[in-house]
Amino acid sequence: MDQREADGRAGDDAVVELRVHGVSATSPDDLLDRPHAQQVAGDHRGGFYRLRPGNHEGGQADGVTLEAYRWNNLPAGNAARTLAMVILLPFMLINLAIWMRPAGTRSDPVIKALCRLLALTLTGMYVLSIVGTTLDVIAWKCMSSPECLAGRSWLSWLGERPAGLRLAVLALAPAAAISLVWAISARPALPFHIFRAADQPLAAHRLTAVGRWDNEPLIGRLRSIHVAAAFATLDLSLLGARAAQGLSIGTVTLAAVAGLVLITCAVLLCTPPLTAPTERRLDRLVSVLRPTALGLTVLVWIHVLTSSASWPERNGLPGYNLAVVGLFTGQAVLLAALGAALFWHRDRQPDVAPSLGFGALATSVAAISLALAFSAEMVYRVSDVLNRGAPTAGTLITSPPRSCIWALLGFTLAVLVTLTVAGVVTLASRPGRTRAASSIVARDFPDAPSDATLRLRQVRTTIARARFTERLVPLAVLYACLAGVGVAAVALGLLPTPPGELVQRYLGLPANSVNVGIGVGSYLIAAIIVGLIAGGIFAYRTPGFRRYVGVLWDLGTFWPRAAHPFAPPCYAERAVPELTCRITHLVDSGNTVVLTGHSHGAVLLAATVLQLPPRVTNRIALLTHGSPLRRLYARLFPAYVSDEIIHEIADRVDWRWVNLWRDTDPIGGRVFPTPRPDEAPDALDRTAAVDRRLRDPHGVTAPTGDDYSPPIRGHSPYESDKAFDEAVRSLADQLR
Repeated sequence: MDQREADGRAGDDAVVELRVHGVSATSPDDLLDRPHAQQVAGDHRGGFYRLRPGNHEGGQADGVTLEAYRWNNLPAGNAARTLAMVILLPFMLINLAIWMRPAGTRSDPVIKALCRLLALTLTGMYVLSIVGTTLDVIAWKCMSSPECLAGRSWLSWLGERPAGLRLAVLALAPAAAISLVWAISARPALPFHIFRAADQPLAAHRLTAVGRWDNEPLIGRLRSIHVAAAFATLDLSLLGARAAQGLSIGTVTLAAVAGLVLITCAVLLCTPPLTAPTERRLDRLVSVLRPTALGLTVLVWIHVLTSSASWPERNGLPGYNLAVVGLFTGQAVLLAALGAALFWHRDRQPDVAPSLGFGALATSVAAISLALAFSAEMVYRVSDVLNRGAPTAGTLITSPPRSCIWALLGFTLAVLVTLTVAGVVTLASRPGRTRAASSIVARDFPDAPSDATLRLRQVRTTIARARFTERLVPLAVLYACLAGVGVAAVALGLLPTPPGELVQRYLGLPANSVNVGIGVGSYLIAAIIVGLIAGGIFAYRTPGFRRYVGVLWDLGTFWPRAAHPFAPPCYAERAVPELTCRITHLVDSGNTVVLTGHSHGAVLLAATVLQLPPRVTNRIALLTHGSPLRRLYARLFPAYVSDEIIHEIADRVDWRWVNLWRDTDPIGGRVFPTPRPDEAPDALDRTAAVDRRLRDPHGVTAPTGDDYSPPIRGHSPYESDKAFDEAVRSLADQLR
């Protein structure tokens, strides 16, 4: 391959096959299915590869030049960055929720405002969790207890000091935690501005805007609002404790200003100009808001530090439990409002699943539930360490707030009930899934020999398991309902009665069983946290492991930060414009291009096709395999992926589109719905030419010269399948 070929220049009728991988961490050699690949464009995070010059394998197959786009390093990073992403997973989920709204446009302002307000409560929960650990458990409870300070020199040096000094010193921890997420969200991102797509008139479909997001103004405003709200939450926590000494003009004034900052933040998130590219008045207000909050925090810190009078040190940090319960109650109200808005504006078409469009609610509840579990676990675990092995859920001075205990109990019950229902659904649906799988196996292997019984059973089991994907959405909605009730139940933390006694009094269960449940929930959450951290670290270093972990992560980071500024950055802001630029360059150089995308790569290519001008789409064809466009994206993001949008993609490429799918694939599937008998013949012919089902495996007996049967490929890439090569040749012939 000479320099002319590497630059994309070609002669007449030259065809380039541009491959885009899915979530698995594929090397360039594996992606090209050839050794000795070299990079011809891009950088180390996202680049285009071809075979090296002089490669004996050849750079072409049937006159088609192979090229690959490798993007898996865009959402990845080093271990520290991956760890930070996992810890901030609730922020990613709440940001994902705003993109899962229903297709109607009337409800957009209301749903966006509710999602952004819920995102603001997550920032408040993040701050209150640090406050509960440092100020409530350590500074207020432990440092006023001689038993807790005994043998702990790292705490006892501050234990004899006034309460104001203790709170001021320990308040540096939540301030540092706020600064940490602030720094993470403001770190230099990928140079997205280099890959901005050229200005073109946008179609009515929202997926067309993928890759043209210029979210820097919105992210900057959201960052300022959330940082200001975070410091205002810390200020109110300190002032609530200071008020226990007695109200003063300074305390009331500072509390009023902090409350005004919080109200201003909430109002700004509900204003339509928030997303405008240029809004000078709003930018001036936001630019003043964050310095005001920082200056206010300094004044509050000095106000608390200089307080020399004795403070009443009993129970917990004054006002903290009320603030936590108030926050959770507000979240429950916002979730109820979001559910009502989604229900009112739901898609009422008879052929649409009832759960379609409620993904925003389920994901919001999952984000809040996960953040609540993380927060409660941190407070509970620190209390457990300080209690020196005594029952943490008891009445010791260093016991966590009752709201945290109720949070642990609610999360445990929601998870256990959901898992129980999932088990019941699995068992109840198994006969139907098995019958459908048996019918497919009988059709694919009608003449299987008698010694292939075991292999046929394995294929049938794989197909039956793959068909369980459609039942995950109702289970997610069930968990959302249970977790929402658990969030509302945190309000029971205001009651003076411990959870164990309350359950024993009204439900008749032993109080110790509640304490055991709380302990089990704590260890369950700890196991989830450890698993997330381990999974995040190993996902980008072990290709096989990433295939399972990376689905959620790549799904979440595909969408821009529109609700929470502390969510991970969006990689589609670079990947789609970069693909657009490369494809346009290849076509302008005289090539025709066959785009092939596996799994999530098919989604990137679908968004890319919508970016291209007609002079380019007239010279391209599309081949998708293992595509989740309809099976997952149409269910989770109905406002962005629908039948109309999929038909628009097909029209853009003049129906030069082939989609390969397998019954054993739990993620990919058809891109068009199953044909109905009443459809027009021409529509049936066109959609049937796009969706092509492949038999998997190729056979159930070992071929001649081999001892093993062909493997069951499931969601694996299709490049090694003969049908893939035939589809590429067919599309290349159409382009020629």
